[in-house]
Amino acid sequence: MNRVVIVGASAGGLATAVALRIEGYAGAITLVGDEADAPYDRPPLSKEFLSEAWEPGRLTLLGADDLETLDLELRLGTPATALSTADREVMLGDGSTVAYDALVVATGARPRVLPDRRDGVHVLRTMADALPLRERLAPGRRLVIVGAGFVGTEVAAIARARGVEVTMLESATAPLAHEIGEAAGLFLAELHRRHGVEVRTDAAVTEVTADGVRLADGTAVESDDVLLAIGSEPNTEWLTAEDLKVHNGLVCDEFCAAAPDVYGVGDVARWYNPLFGTEMRVEHRRHASEQAVAVARNLLEPDDRAPFASVPYFWSDQYDVRVQAYGHLREHDDAVIVYGDVPARRLLVAYRSGDRLTGVLAVGQTPRALRSWRALIAARCTWRAALAIA
Repeated sequence: MNRVVIVGASAGGLATAVALRIEGYAGAITLVGDEADAPYDRPPLSKEFLSEAWEPGRLTLLGADDLETLDLELRLGTPATALSTADREVMLGDGSTVAYDALVVATGARPRVLPDRRDGVHVLRTMADALPLRERLAPGRRLVIVGAGFVGTEVAAIARARGVEVTMLESATAPLAHEIGEAAGLFLAELHRRHGVEVRTDAAVTEVTADGVRLADGTAVESDDVLLAIGSEPNTEWLTAEDLKVHNGLVCDEFCAAAPDVYGVGDVARWYNPLFGTEMRVEHRRHASEQAVAVARNLLEPDDRAPFASVPYFWSDQYDVRVQAYGHLREHDDAVIVYGDVPARRLLVAYRSGDRLTGVLAVGQTPRALRSWRALIAARCTWRAALAIA
């Protein structure tokens, strides 16, 4: 293997390149990215960057000297447009091609949008998205956030801290209901209401209007700005090879392989996690870094590959509390509040799938307090034993 091509120059793609070098790979590495900027971190865009605590330079994942040490061929500002696994070539937007011996797909995801998007209607995925939104968050302005997922709730917290009037509209019964369940979602809804956010649930937005949005029941909600935070779509359109399976992401096996010498990393990869016995696509920063390390090792040791059986972790800062979770929370059969205190802003929820503990979520807890729960999830602890311990 003399040339590895990594398509996607965000956290997952760069982490793969770093892991390859750490593991001793001395061959050529080409890093392809559709943004012209050097690789930068995205999670702070909805937190530190939007609050103006950080400037663009602080988002950079590696300094110029460290990036040079990796000895990469950088093809930034040049998106991939097609792929031929038969010829082992990636076609780029400038008309050129890049040959590979091994390919890592790390193209991430993009925000979903509503029709008739106008000026003052924002999404948040890139630095180019975040800059105009940051400039418009000022005291007395009105912001409507469509969607109460992680991006929506984090931006709501920052906007309130900057004196913005915030209305958060969610089509489900509670914020993050699909990700963390209704009980935890209702807790977060109350947290936001206590900070002055108008939270409306069961509120489906059908149209972006000239001065706000319109709901399915005909109600108009006026605003100066609208943030669309209604989920994401994996960037898979360029994966044109017939031997690749695409379904809500690039479908990969337990080794994160999608085809011979083709691997997936990060938000774009839907891989089979043997620890939970299901396919999952995880859109969190730490997961991308961990998966990148696993893929680098499997690339370099094809005869001794190891399944990527991770316990996914995510965190989200909202106001002065941290939301953290381990495991697979989606598609759970039951969620039990082990401890809950809204005034104290503390919460602990355990999640069951079948007869197993498969997840835990905490608000206002230290990372150390969750480590024992992570160990139980990794050990495939039964639900009954987990509740007895709790």
